[in-house]
Amino acid sequence: MLRHTTIPPIHRIAGLSLVVIAIATSCSSTRASSSSATSVRSSSSAALVAPEAVPANPSAGCSAAVPVPAGESQVDLPEGSDARFYLRHVPPAHNGTTPIALIMDFHGYSEGAAIHEHMSALGPFGDEHDFVTITPQGQGVIPRWDFTIDSTDLAFIRHVLDNAEATLCIDENRVFVTGLSNGAFMTSVIACAMADRFAAASPVAGIRSVEGCDPSRSVPVIAFHGTADPFVAFDGSMGPAAAKLPAPDGSGRTLGEIGAVDPTAKGPTIPEITASWAQRNQCDESPSETVVASDVTLVQFTCPPGAEVELYRITDGGHTWPGSEFSKKIESIVGHTTDSISANELMWTFFLAHPLQPATSAN
Repeated sequence: MLRHTTIPPIHRIAGLSLVVIAIATSCSSTRASSSSATSVRSSSSAALVAPEAVPANPSAGCSAAVPVPAGESQVDLPEGSDARFYLRHVPPAHNGTTPIALIMDFHGYSEGAAIHEHMSALGPFGDEHDFVTITPQGQGVIPRWDFTIDSTDLAFIRHVLDNAEATLCIDENRVFVTGLSNGAFMTSVIACAMADRFAAASPVAGIRSVEGCDPSRSVPVIAFHGTADPFVAFDGSMGPAAAKLPAPDGSGRTLGEIGAVDPTAKGPTIPEITASWAQRNQCDESPSETVVASDVTLVQFTCPPGAEVELYRITDGGHTWPGSEFSKKIESIVGHTTDSISANELMWTFFLAHPLQPATSAN
């Protein structure tokens, strides 16, 4: 079932503190998962095909009688998914017969899909670069994601992807995932549990080590994180701002008031979490660092081809989406947003270089 949705104008939502992070149970989950993240995937010995030479893998929707037109729609999934929905942004390049890429984009804790579309702006970016953007809505009155490896949210995402591939002409070799904060936590889970369907991942302000992570292949990862993030702190703690977020029951209390956030509790740092992904992908232990701007450093591991792991460290950066105009409008809430880089441009370039291909589909 489809219905068109009207997205709230930016001036009505720019002041809302909805663009942030995950329910604080992530602290204990992240700490518990640090040991499981050390498992190492064996790498395929088969030679990789050059990214541009990987053929398209058409989805079932490429045979649809009537192509879905370009534009924005809300897609309701009432059966088997607790009456939930996702937002679908289809670019002009979608003609119903030529498979195109898809990026699934996850909102942060309490943010919701409609607001997050403004934050990432991947829909308009996809219009220019010929990919579909799918933005699912999280669970609950305070929209959020359960990022445990066997959660109902993961089942919901499988349903969303099935639906998108059945109704749109998608290149199943070029399906990617990204998200902000709690959405980055969910991105990390998907990279673990759905490596056979998502080619590469880009967690923004929230890369995680996931309890029970055992991907079927080495998943390429490009992450972004600010050193002054007040919600998901660079040192591994939940920042003090997280305690002020609304409790998930909608009672009006905060996460701090219900005891769900302990800013003094430390988990693995963002560099340590990124390194755990590199270890899983059989990369070298010591990364190189390249200054790409006065406030941005690329931390890059030497990895087997097709299994690259990168972290863009933003000096004094907040809980933000680099290059986002919307993020800049709410800096009083989330902290400094760099415009030295564009997360969209960097992740899209990375995604194009990492399609799913037979040589890496299983290890």
